[in-house]
Amino acid sequence: MIQYLIILSPVILPALFWVAYHHHVDRRWPEPPAHLLLAFMMGVGSFYLGLFLYQALDLVGLRHDAYYLAEASLPGLLAYCVLVIGPIEELAKLIPFALVVLWFREFDEPLDGIIYASFIALGFAAVENVLYLGSLSRGEAYARGFAGPVVHIVFASIWGYYLGRARLRADRFWLALVSSLACAALLHGLYDFVVIGLPSPGLPIAALLVTSLWIWRLFLIRDLHAHYDSAR
Repeated sequence: MIQYLIILSPVILPALFWVAYHHHVDRRWPEPPAHLLLAFMMGVGSFYLGLFLYQALDLVGLRHDAYYLAEASLPGLLAYCVLVIGPIEELAKLIPFALVVLWFREFDEPLDGIIYASFIALGFAAVENVLYLGSLSRGEAYARGFAGPVVHIVFASIWGYYLGRARLRADRFWLALVSSLACAALLHGLYDFVVIGLPSPGLPIAALLVTSLWIWRLFLIRDLHAHYDSAR
């Protein structure tokens, strides 16, 4: 048992770090731990839902190897990232959020959308990181373990916030769903295109994209705290 924990530590320790971070962010009115655990486990399930959607593309001949496209056709890779990878992965994470999380009785402020979406993203990223363990050195695995979830968290926070806000306001829910999913999928696809297709010159661009979204998220969370501090 201990041996398996040591092997999985590049996944477990970063996940615990991000769980603790989001618990701190949500410390004023924390969500029930059981709900957060459920969101994480639904994130694990969303990875396999995404895998199923990828496999469904095989049936109609639309699934491609992104790394092969990077060598054969950058325009083809761009189209595949923006129209397939981004939409599939963000949709897979959004589905349990929309079907289950939004209907929690304790879901009572827009910040909850960010927190729950982030826990779903953590579950998705955890499975992804486990699958990468065999191909990475120990140091690379820890680096990916901490950085990988950030990518999924920032994209999921987009639809998490806007869907949560629309749900609470009972205002244009479907518009919020379509527009926020499209935005997250587009940015996710562009990120993957840069990382896969332009690995050396593109890394600063990818880092800038994620950093910009993280800063947006930080300011948004700060403003939400300030609004609800004054309201309560």
